[in-house]
Amino acid sequence: MKFKIYIPLLFLLFSFANNIHAQFSLRLVVTDVATQNQDDIYVAGNFNNWNPRDPNYKLKPFGGGRKGVVVKDLAAGNYAFKFTRGGFDKVECQSDGRDIEDRVVDIDADAIVECSIKGWKDNYPDKPKPYTASPQVKIIDTAFLMPQLNRKRRIWIYLPKGYASGNKSYPVIYMNDGQNLFNQQTASYGEWGVDEVLDSMQKATGKECIVVGIDHGGKYRFSEYAPYDYESNKTKIKAEGKDYVDFIALTLKPYIDSKYRTKKSFENTTIAGSSMGALISLYAVIQYPQVFGNAGMFSPSFWAAKELYVTAATFKNPNQLNLYFYCGGKEGTVMTDDMNKMADVFANKLNLKIFRTVTQVGQHNEHYWNLEFPRFVEWLLK
Repeated sequence: MKFKIYIPLLFLLFSFANNIHAQFSLRLVVTDVATQNQDDIYVAGNFNNWNPRDPNYKLKPFGGGRKGVVVKDLAAGNYAFKFTRGGFDKVECQSDGRDIEDRVVDIDADAIVECSIKGWKDNYPDKPKPYTASPQVKIIDTAFLMPQLNRKRRIWIYLPKGYASGNKSYPVIYMNDGQNLFNQQTASYGEWGVDEVLDSMQKATGKECIVVGIDHGGKYRFSEYAPYDYESNKTKIKAEGKDYVDFIALTLKPYIDSKYRTKKSFENTTIAGSSMGALISLYAVIQYPQVFGNAGMFSPSFWAAKELYVTAATFKNPNQLNLYFYCGGKEGTVMTDDMNKMADVFANKLNLKIFRTVTQVGQHNEHYWNLEFPRFVEWLLK
């Protein structure tokens, strides 16, 4: 009798355990391509780190004029993707040239998704981008020396209205990917609109701060924003993250404090960024808690630094630390799960306050970071 009772129970437990670790296949089939249908087509998504020319994700003839690719070994979850012809300057778009939202699919079993490509972005040359930075934004230097990396970089600064005519001091936010913060002309995929957000907040609430933007290094971005060596699409990335945060803490911040009226204490100093820029922001506060008392992580790419979970677990903050975690629901369960896992690591630590949020419609781009930025600054300046 006992044998008959336990066998179904064991079977259920075994099935449950298998489902937790189940891996599925996603077959993506392009049934129709409006133009350039003889060109090679690739799929880029959060399953291959959005690599637009990944040879492992190149579509192959699938019969009947169709092309397809099988994405294997996917865990159950939410995945976003787009088709390209080898670069995001040749990404798919609407038939009139307008951008499309990321394609999204929920996976809990093997699936087939058929798609139609209506146009390619390179068939619709962009109009010259306007200069959109407000009068409060200045370029400190187009070639600011980074001695720790032996490189030079453009540095931006946003100063509140009334800065020139007053004598008050301000808290400072240091932000990565500076070319995407203030100016549509320099932003590859749209700007955050940091200056407009802060102008409006100052008018509505009187809250003010300085923002320092640090351009990313182009081909050096993935290495400078990496705390540890890692591999992406079979390419080994040599970490330069420590040198990068050393530059901000030991070179850039002292310069800013000497030239501008800043509140210099850790309580009034924040570092923030998105994606890899969010990853290096968290690393910066762990390395320099006496310098950065706050951090904003927007859509953090914690997948690139699994070692950071261990580092965070052993981290003991000597001062009050405030951490803001944000992710979009449409970025995929891997991104949101990674973020929540990291936030959980910090949740029970002393001298620490955490805010975390997931917006279900949010995607991995500047538009959604722009929407979240006012809430972050309001939380920060409270």
